[in-house]
Amino acid sequence: MQRTNTGDNTPAVIYYDVVPGETLRITVMPKGFGSENCTALGMLKPADGLDGVKRFVIDAVDKAGPNPCPPVTVGVGIGGTSDKALLLAKRALLRDPESSHPNPEIEGLEKELLDAINNLGYGPGGLGGRVTALAVHIETYPTHIAGLPVAVCLNCHAARHKTWEWMDALGTVPGAFL
Repeated sequence: MQRTNTGDNTPAVIYYDVVPGETLRITVMPKGFGSENCTALGMLKPADGLDGVKRFVIDAVDKAGPNPCPPVTVGVGIGGTSDKALLLAKRALLRDPESSHPNPEIEGLEKELLDAINNLGYGPGGLGGRVTALAVHIETYPTHIAGLPVAVCLNCHAARHKTWEWMDALGTVPGAFL
């Protein structure tokens, strides 16, 4: 294992989805490792249920404390396999901070978790206060009946990401960025 600085922050970690159509959409998310080091994966028992999921998410943020540079955005992935749950949690960080999940039950869970996390009291910069998190975003996926994978990814207060879209295979770029 070599731990050398590449000098240009590469190689990038790239995920992709092949979808119908002639549009190419690229999203970049530069993410600091202070928040990345706070990632948590829980392979819960199905009997842990929703209460276990809530407890795991809140405990993960509490354990992270001030390390991810709050106020954070909390991405939560529930379902799939361990790697799918982690990817869901990371993708949840790409949602608009003002957005809520289209499923009313999950939207309610996002709000409940946000309130509980803000009641931890870490506040901006970890200096105390009521705004430890700006948003909680949850993404879900079906899973095997014998499992309940839950992942938590945190993004620092900067929460940077940008999307570019190309409309056809020739590289014609529309007039505006998304």
